[in-house]
Amino acid sequence: MLKIAVFLLLFFFSCISIVPSGASHYNCYMLYDLVRPFLFSLDPETAHETAIAALRVAGRLLPAGRPRAANPVEVMGLAFPNRIGLAAGLDKNGEAIDGLALMGFGFLEIGTVTPRAQPGNPRPRMFRLPKARAIINRMGFNNQGVDALVANVRTSKYKGILGINIGKNADTPMERATDDYLVALEKVYAVASYVAVNISSPNTKSLRQLQGASELDPLLARLKEARHRLAEHHGRYVPLALKIAPDLDAAGISDIADALRRHRIDAVIATNTTLTRDKVEGVRHADQAGGLSGEPLLEASTAVVRQLARELAGEVPIIAAGGVLDGAGACAKLEAGASLVQLMSGLVFRGPGLVRECVEATDVLA
Repeated sequence: MLKIAVFLLLFFFSCISIVPSGASHYNCYMLYDLVRPFLFSLDPETAHETAIAALRVAGRLLPAGRPRAANPVEVMGLAFPNRIGLAAGLDKNGEAIDGLALMGFGFLEIGTVTPRAQPGNPRPRMFRLPKARAIINRMGFNNQGVDALVANVRTSKYKGILGINIGKNADTPMERATDDYLVALEKVYAVASYVAVNISSPNTKSLRQLQGASELDPLLARLKEARHRLAEHHGRYVPLALKIAPDLDAAGISDIADALRRHRIDAVIATNTTLTRDKVEGVRHADQAGGLSGEPLLEASTAVVRQLARELAGEVPIIAAGGVLDGAGACAKLEAGASLVQLMSGLVFRGPGLVRECVEATDVLA
């Protein structure tokens, strides 16, 4: 079964890499419809690993991918060829960068990576909710460590915009969390286009408390300090983005907006997964612990984008993530005030054709 799934994925990705740019994204959807039953016959994490393995091989065998041509946009001082990117979480170790580049994303974000390798939480830790087009995961920052990720980036062919998402190790005490972020920042700085600071995963104990004002201010201050030193050492400025949760109340969002302005952080990513289950009540697996992503997250995450846009008034750009399963969802994020949009869970249910659909939809909007 695994060999068949890998073969079909390789065939599919080979096809999308040579589909003419003017062709309909529905061609890609038709191909993915052939692959999806095989993937969905596997447990979610095995399917994920199979897809990453296929992408890794496809990236090695095929010519380097190019972003879909669309209206470029400058965000964080970087020139993005289109507004649609990959969210962190799909390729935690940077193993499949070249395969992912075949999909036509305007940028990629890999990770979350921690200073030291860690296994994450016990399996099973990922669950599909097909009726809701949603996923629940409690992965727990499982990754091979920052050194392995950096080595993978250095050997990739990809020349586009690459964000690297960093986090803390699960066994690092919260009072030393900043140390982990500083170690990760220093190690990824030379190979990252921007660095995303993940303080919002619900699957690392107490991590979200870093979003509180008393914890966030010193964290951002030390990151900015370190970035200044690294910029001088490497001779290049690497933007910092902060990734936040969708479960903050209005006052919490306002406090974060103030901190972003005060510390002149380059961007905010809104949002991570949610702990709420009101949109999936009664759906199989809805009672599983972990963060919920996919279509049920669209409304809540977009509401956070909308409030941030009001609070920040253009001073800090917003990268929107959460619940995008079609071009209309991507456009809704931009209309709410985002500059860029990221996809992940939508790819599971709709396949890589979603990238082209969202690029075309947002190109028209732009």
